[in-house]
Amino acid sequence: FYKNVLVLAPHTDDGELGAGATIAKLIELGAKVTYVAFSTAEESVPDGLPKNILKTEVIKATAQLGIKPENLIIFNYQVRKLSYHRQQVLEDLIALRNRSSFDLVLTPSLHDIHQDHSTVAQESLRAFKNTTILGYELIWNNLTFDTKCFVKLEEKHIEALVADIAPDTAGELQKLLPETPLEDIVRMLMKDSTEAWVAMFDGELICAFGVKKVTMLSDTA
Repeated sequence: FYKNVLVLAPHTDDGELGAGATIAKLIELGAKVTYVAFSTAEESVPDGLPKNILKTEVIKATAQLGIKPENLIIFNYQVRKLSYHRQQVLEDLIALRNRSSFDLVLTPSLHDIHQDHSTVAQESLRAFKNTTILGYELIWNNLTFDTKCFVKLEEKHIEALVADIAPDTAGELQKLLPETPLEDIVRMLMKDSTEAWVAMFDGELICAFGVKKVTMLSDTA
């Protein structure tokens, strides 16, 4: 069982959307989870919303999952330009590696076509090549899926993920859809991403990851 887990999120919501239920399970089983977000994507925040809303949300969301505030690290890279700073990203990852002996790294899939996600995926493989690495897949960024590793989940882990997803964003959407209950808006936000990587397999809830390097499949059960 993994005891010291590192979650790498190019942007402040990627880790939750890609592996939120698995993070909830790992914490439940006693793992220490460190969450690193590289960009708060201020340039992508719609007009009328606070520029720091994504930073505010990731603080709330990671706390909701059970990640301790001292284990949340937020860098300030500009969105869509992480590839311009590839060497610095690598150095940040190496500094994290030297600071703590992680036994599992969750990072974007190597098949992810978003330029920021691709940069983090590639540099994390370089920095943590001697560590077990699992790549989470986001359906809107992947042209192919490589589901070679599975994590068995329970309904409570999925519920933790649904409860975690961007309450502030859901609240803003409710202003545009005042007749729609808040819980329905949250499920609208979750629908595509949840169905993409949570599937029924022999009656069990399964979270599928693309594998970069894993010692034994049973290690992730």
